[in-house]
Amino acid sequence: ISVSDWEDTYFTLQGFSHLATLQVFLFEGILLMFLITMTGNFLIILVATTDPALHTPMYYFLKNLALIEICFTLNIVPKMLVDLLLERKVISFSACALQLYFVIFFVTSECFLLGAMAYDRYVAICHPLHYTTAMNRRVCLHMVIACWIAGIPLSVGLTGWLFSYPFCGSKEIKHFFCDIAPVLDLVCSDTYLFELLVFIATVLIVLIPFVLIAASYIQIIHAILQMPSSEGRRKAFFTCIAHLVVVTLFYCTTGLIHLKPKSRLLVKSRKLVALSYTVVTPMLNPIIYSLRNKEVKHALRKTFGKRQFSKMNLPR
Repeated sequence: ISVSDWEDTYFTLQGFSHLATLQVFLFEGILLMFLITMTGNFLIILVATTDPALHTPMYYFLKNLALIEICFTLNIVPKMLVDLLLERKVISFSACALQLYFVIFFVTSECFLLGAMAYDRYVAICHPLHYTTAMNRRVCLHMVIACWIAGIPLSVGLTGWLFSYPFCGSKEIKHFFCDIAPVLDLVCSDTYLFELLVFIATVLIVLIPFVLIAASYIQIIHAILQMPSSEGRRKAFFTCIAHLVVVTLFYCTTGLIHLKPKSRLLVKSRKLVALSYTVVTPMLNPIIYSLRNKEVKHALRKTFGKRQFSKMNLPR
């Protein structure tokens, strides 16, 4: 397949065709998670933008994380839902390349943004007296711009390089979307240098930020344990643990998939691992990071009215 044949070439996505009896169940489950993801992340953007009480660095980063999650989810899940209802799941060469570009772009941006958020929490808890100067509006803006821009060169480079290779044999992508590993399986030439670059990029973008985040959270937890109030200590501790669970889930699954993209051990479990960071993590982020917070609940009451929101919390 040459570049000139892009518009006339189609790949077939294997999706979950091996689970034929579960197609409707998968469709309903993924659709529900998709709706929760969209609603939760849109609510975060809405309240963080409209409520002056949430115009803080933490919610500024959360607003951007919510936007990344919405874009990342829209890039993958709607196509996946349609394919679950179709017998033949096809995607054009150019659409596949575009989807892969956005996958790399949003994953890279999210990796850096999660690191920025961990740094923000570290400064807020461990150095509270310097917080307003260290995390002023200009610094936050520059950090967010850097996180968004960071994904561009890697996504352009890797996508362009991968789709310049010749594809031969089967046109079936053994996955539910166009990711590096399943597309790489269709390449019929030596990809050693490409795999080496993917490995180095994964270490730099996924593993190193994850280690720094883990280190910052260790410092945060240590500072929390020094708090005089047992109630405040308990709440802050469980919040940090919840954040660490989501961060660990995201970084470990993305790292596992991309550190060795042609690993035969991962071919069968690849879809399950990918589901966790394409569907589950975007749904969990708004719930764990924001919707459990008193500030966000108060902002939701102000935005939608106390009566309607209080009805949602009435015990049955």
